[in-house]
Amino acid sequence: MNTALKHWKEAATLILVAGHRPVPDGFSRTPLAVAGSHRGRSHGPSPPPHNISFDYDVLMLKRSNKSGFMPNAYVFPGGTVDSSDFSSEWLDLFKHVRNFPGFGVASVKQPLETRPPIFATDRLKLGSPVPGEVAFRICALRETFEESGVLLAVSTLEETGFSSSTDFRCATSEGLKNNLNGLCNKELMEWRTLVNQNPSNFIRMCRELEILPNIWALHEWSNWLTPEARYGLRRYDTAFFICCLQEIPVTLQDEKEIVCFQWSTPSDVLQTFHAKEFWIAPPQYYELSRMCRLPRMSDLHKFSIHRAQEGCEQYLPVVVQKGQLMSLLPGDRLYPRSTSEDAKMNKSTDLPQEDPPDCGLHRMLLLDSYNINIQINITPKHSHLVPVVGQAIPRDLNSKC
Repeated sequence: MNTALKHWKEAATLILVAGHRPVPDGFSRTPLAVAGSHRGRSHGPSPPPHNISFDYDVLMLKRSNKSGFMPNAYVFPGGTVDSSDFSSEWLDLFKHVRNFPGFGVASVKQPLETRPPIFATDRLKLGSPVPGEVAFRICALRETFEESGVLLAVSTLEETGFSSSTDFRCATSEGLKNNLNGLCNKELMEWRTLVNQNPSNFIRMCRELEILPNIWALHEWSNWLTPEARYGLRRYDTAFFICCLQEIPVTLQDEKEIVCFQWSTPSDVLQTFHAKEFWIAPPQYYELSRMCRLPRMSDLHKFSIHRAQEGCEQYLPVVVQKGQLMSLLPGDRLYPRSTSEDAKMNKSTDLPQEDPPDCGLHRMLLLDSYNINIQINITPKHSHLVPVVGQAIPRDLNSKC
């Protein structure tokens, strides 16, 4: 946990994806235990754009109107990292894999000097023996349990088996049998209340139930930083992970920070947003637009596993006024060569009003609160997906602008 950050608090979020159809008998699935009594999947008001037919949904949670950050917004589950996520107590629980790099999480090829600081920071120098790639996964899993009642975990017996093989990625990507069925909903609900009261109870819960957060099921997806003056005083440096489940788990909001939930396809979420039925922030809009490239969950699952090895790029949006409000992203011709922590909203009228042809575009036009238009004609770094956009932008990958 990096308490030295001047402007941001570190956080983690989980893009939780689940298939529409129940898992057939005997089919292996991602380890899953759930708490709650409501199972649901929300359907959008109209067919998906571009005739895309999805076979999976993504979990969206609505923040309370009393929330200090993005009140009433629909978000992916997640939240601020807690010191307990970096606690040395996890070393004993992960004792069979703690000597493997990243506790057995698949390694990343991206050079350390190009890694986003949230992943590149040496946590030992900050007093924690738990690697960042482990602690932020623990944070995402803990917050998902707190906010939605969905607990992604493996028994310690399964984790013991991991120590006999260094190929953790393959062991977890195919899904592991669920050995948590002995845990009743009532017991998990009681633990959920305790974890909501004090995040350190997540460690206690795992120890007493002899389970581990399934860090191996989460794959690195992206890293977003909150721009200044957009959503109040709070700003976050957030690690985004993705996890695919074979079926939709029982889900229940906490009735405090989260007031309701819905499982919908990425295209349904985007259309409901455009219809002004609920609001999502630009990072969620961008990531859901990316997911529209892969409407089959098997394709998304395979892609997320292999792409995660490439690492990710830090996205700090720079908001400028150029006739209209727009959010510049790395690679755009107007994106500053170096962004400081004090990057402020630029109201300059000196920006060129016309974009020269064949120049790099990577931006979101913020036409109004419910109208975002992504413009991109560059190739994303680290083998990532190009978002599906409403209007095609001519692509020139050899632009020198």
